[in-house]
Amino acid sequence: MHPMSQLIVTGAGGHLGQRVLSHLLDTLQVPPGEIIATTRHPDGLADLTARGVTVRAADFDDEASLAAAFAGGDRLLLISTDALDRPGRRLAQHRAAIAAAEAAGVRHVLYTSMPEPEDSPLLIAPDHLGTEQALAASALPGWTVLRNHWYFENLFLWLPSALPGGQWYSAAGRGGIAHIARDDLARAAATALADGQDGRRVFTLSGARAWTTDEIAGAVARATGKPLAVAPASVEALVQGMVDAGLPEPVAQVFASFDANTAAGRVATVTGDYRALTGRDPRPFEDWLAENAPALAALAG
Repeated sequence: MHPMSQLIVTGAGGHLGQRVLSHLLDTLQVPPGEIIATTRHPDGLADLTARGVTVRAADFDDEASLAAAFAGGDRLLLISTDALDRPGRRLAQHRAAIAAAEAAGVRHVLYTSMPEPEDSPLLIAPDHLGTEQALAASALPGWTVLRNHWYFENLFLWLPSALPGGQWYSAAGRGGIAHIARDDLARAAATALADGQDGRRVFTLSGARAWTTDEIAGAVARATGKPLAVAPASVEALVQGMVDAGLPEPVAQVFASFDANTAAGRVATVTGDYRALTGRDPRPFEDWLAENAPALAALAG
């Protein structure tokens, strides 16, 4: 890393951002004075301020706030935002952040993308692909794309509705999911942010193996002692079920498209990029599941 580089982490109040900052400070021992954390709610990061990290307000819908938040930064981690409430908003936010980073003189931007975003059935894929394209078209001296596979933790999105009745409605078919622990992805992002490497890099960060939904259900059933079987369903039936449960239809369509993406084999690729970047193997799913089994079992009632 360049001497006294200023490292910026956006989305610092989110789950991934918090873990990235923990790895920067505690795992990699980056001096707090070399870290800038940005968030919409600076008051919520008083613990970081107390440690000597610079905390700044940044609103991705307010370009002027981004210019001030990124001032003096050398390397910036752009964590994809959670703005899925209207089409195009998230991509507009990311483009604004890249433009602000350029204007602020940032040398290198890292972005948390997704595997295989080109021509993807996943409805949020254009946000990621468009952001990658914005990086490639920018005047930034360098950038890194971290194509993050799905978190193990995403199971907490699907299993609360599946475990009580023992049936997991899925349109994923035999598609594999090479998922990985969120904390491992945070370690990888912190490592890439702090390593000082320039140029243009793309990492696809996967877990150690790809699991089908049936295999995941079987592992969860064994770990929790609760019955869980996959009930195959069409994408349309999934959407209708979520709408009936109270989700807005556009949100239901996004969630169902995750299964369509899995069925198409778009999240099954296992790579060695995590080890190449961090020097470690990703945490096995079995280990994560054993740790989280009590919380999952509690969902079954």
